[in-house]
Amino acid sequence: MQAIEKRNSLFNSLTQAVFDKDIASFWLQKINPLWSVKHGLVQIVKKEFVAHDTVSLTLKCNRLVKMGAAGQHHPVIVEIAGRRYERTYSLTQVDAEHLRLTVKKVADGIVSNWFIAESKIGDIFELGQPYGDMQQNIQTPKLIMLAAGSGITPMLSLITAIKQSQQLEKVQVQLLYWVKQRSDAAFTEYFEQVAEQNPNFSYQVFYTQETPNDERLNVEHLALVDDVENSTVYACGPSGFVSTVEELFEKAPAVLTEAFSLTNESSADDVGYVNVTLTQSNKVIAIPKGQSILVSLEHEGVKPTHGCRMGICNKCVCSKTQGSTRNLLNGSQNTEPSQLLKICVNSAQSDLVIDL
Repeated sequence: MQAIEKRNSLFNSLTQAVFDKDIASFWLQKINPLWSVKHGLVQIVKKEFVAHDTVSLTLKCNRLVKMGAAGQHHPVIVEIAGRRYERTYSLTQVDAEHLRLTVKKVADGIVSNWFIAESKIGDIFELGQPYGDMQQNIQTPKLIMLAAGSGITPMLSLITAIKQSQQLEKVQVQLLYWVKQRSDAAFTEYFEQVAEQNPNFSYQVFYTQETPNDERLNVEHLALVDDVENSTVYACGPSGFVSTVEELFEKAPAVLTEAFSLTNESSADDVGYVNVTLTQSNKVIAIPKGQSILVSLEHEGVKPTHGCRMGICNKCVCSKTQGSTRNLLNGSQNTEPSQLLKICVNSAQSDLVIDL
C-alpha cells in the first residue's frame, strides 16, 4: 500500500511539474541552475574591475534570455538578503551566448554595491525583456556620441555593434566622454584599439575634477565637432547633462538621449510638503515637493510597481486625476487632470490624486 501511495505521489508531482512552470523550473535548476521554462537567467562567468568602483561582469545566458539591440536596456532582477530588487542596465552582447554587464557603484545603492562587493562567479540572476529607443539606426553620414559617467555603457554596446557590422567603413563616429577623474574612465583601452584600427572612429575623454580640470559640457565643445546639421547625436548621462546636449545640438537631424539619474535642480517653489491621495490604497500621504514621487512614497513604506527608475520602461506609470507635477528630467510642468504620470521622474508641486 505504501509503495502504491509513493508511486501515486511521484506521478502527481511529475504531472503537476509538467503543467506548473514554477515547479518545473525548480526541478530543472536542481540539474542545471541556468535551466528554466519561465525565466531568462544568466550566470556570472567572469568578473573584472574596469575603472574605479566599476565592475564588468561577463554573463552566460540561458535560452530564454532575449538579447536586446545595441544601446537598449535590460531589467536586471537580483535577490539580496531574501528580497528581490529590479534595476535597469545597458548590456553589451559578447557572442551568441554571453552578455557583458557593467555596473558603477552608486552611493547607498543596494544593487550596485552588491554587484561591486559581493557578487561572485557562479551567481545566477534574472534578466527581463530589453527596451529603449537608442538603437543602431544611423541615417546620417556622421554619428556624435556623448557620455557622462556610467552613460558610457550603452555607447560601448553601440560602438561594438557598429564595428562588428562594418558600419565604421561608411559612418564617421566621434565619442566625447566626461568623467570626474582618470580612474573613473572605463574601456579606454578598447576605444584606443578601435581608433587605431578604424580611421572613421575618434574619441576624447574629459576629466572634470583633475588638476588642471576640463570643463563640463558647454557651448565651447561644439567647436570639437563638425557638421552637426548632418549628424545623428546619441547622449547618455545624468539629466542635467542630457538637457545640455538637447540644447546644444538642437540643429542635429536626430538627437536620441537617455538620462540615468535625476539632477537635483530645485527651485524656490520646491519647499514644503503636499498631500498625495492614493485612490486604490485609500491613503493620504504627505511627501516633500521637488522629490521623485516614487522615492517619496517608498520612504513612507509604499512600494509602487517600478522598473528603470529613469522614465523609460513605463512600469511605474499611473493615472493622475488631479494636481500639478514637474518633470525632473526636463523641468516641464503638468497641471492637466486625467493624465498618465511617470512617478519615477516627476515631483509633486501641489496636492495630488493618483491611481495607486
